[in-house]
Amino acid sequence: MSTASEVATHVPLAGQALTVTADAAVRPDTSPDPAYPALGAATALLHAYRTGSRFLATPTRTLLGHGTRAEVPHDDRPLPVRVAEALAAARADGHGTPLVLGAVPFDHHAPAALAVPAELRTGPALASDPMIALPAERPDPVDWGIRQVPAPDAYAAGVADAVDRMWQGEFSKVVLARTLELTAPGPLDLPGMVDRLARRDPSGYTFALPVGPDRTLLGASPELLVSRRGTQVVANPLAGSTPRGADLAEDVRRAAALLESAKDLHEHAVVVDAVYTALAPFCRDLVVPERPTLVRTATMWHLSSTVTATLIDPTTSALELACALHPTPAVCGTPTALARRVIADTEPFDRGYFTGMVGWGDADGDGEWVVTIRCAEAEANRLRLYAGAGVVAASQPQAETEETGAKFRTFLSAVGAEL
Repeated sequence: MSTASEVATHVPLAGQALTVTADAAVRPDTSPDPAYPALGAATALLHAYRTGSRFLATPTRTLLGHGTRAEVPHDDRPLPVRVAEALAAARADGHGTPLVLGAVPFDHHAPAALAVPAELRTGPALASDPMIALPAERPDPVDWGIRQVPAPDAYAAGVADAVDRMWQGEFSKVVLARTLELTAPGPLDLPGMVDRLARRDPSGYTFALPVGPDRTLLGASPELLVSRRGTQVVANPLAGSTPRGADLAEDVRRAAALLESAKDLHEHAVVVDAVYTALAPFCRDLVVPERPTLVRTATMWHLSSTVTATLIDPTTSALELACALHPTPAVCGTPTALARRVIADTEPFDRGYFTGMVGWGDADGDGEWVVTIRCAEAEANRLRLYAGAGVVAASQPQAETEETGAKFRTFLSAVGAEL
């Protein structure tokens, strides 16, 4: 059997990717992108995605799973225990080095949508494939029906109420979200949406995963919750953001202002401190940058810190670390329990998988888990888009409302819709 590095580096022909069946699985590559990836090896997997498959593209690999060998059950045991048992059973059945792929909801008590694919195809990162630079096909014109839940003025009122409560000392931060309900006159083109999302931000995390009968979670997140490769751990919290500018000068001005924003720097520091505190029991040699840097997507600038560490116990899995981190103040608030209650009282919808996590994990404990943002749930001819903003005492309701509108643009551009 080929080694992991051979799989990613020695794809034999342009446009081909390794196929792994249920009887001969192989661990995906966790090394940096190969210097000379096969032309089209990653984009071939993107093009092969069909509704009902499991697709995940990260800065280290591209994964496409077909069929289901085993689903991770929902019961009272901790999620990492159930996942480890499913992977151990698959390995005992001759599945080589199996991998679990899927999504975990915001509410950790709700069922996750995780499974060991019957067939797994794996290739290098999309960003390393020169073919990803080709433009995506424009979406067909669709007469979308759009409903905002809550309406912008109601959302702003919720932000204002949260700010008032913070000034009274009840809590420090809460992340409040709103949704767009899009209805099309006919079936949805999910493969086309995924292709456009991936080509818009190929260095990010693009996903399309089944989360129920005829329901698909898809999106393009910029935020790594945590990854593990051997004993090496990386977390990349994002908190504090601003919309991109319409021209270069305005874009640069906004980026520079974000780096100096006391409100956003405070919001970011709260999240980084929470990440450090959550990882400390599991890791040594934790390294946290003194100041954040900037990460950009097609629509947003974000403050970013890359936290690195080394595992104390090499048997601790990436999913165990992810569950210890989730939810960070970047998607929930602080203190966590009170922020959850504020979210439940303020948001007129169930978040479902929004601000949960998507990713993969293998039987050796390696994996990548990503914060589920810039996403939508698709069912029949309907899409529900999600976007949230971090609210602190210095927040302005109108600015937070505009921020969610900017975040919606990632997905709206992929479907050819506008607010």
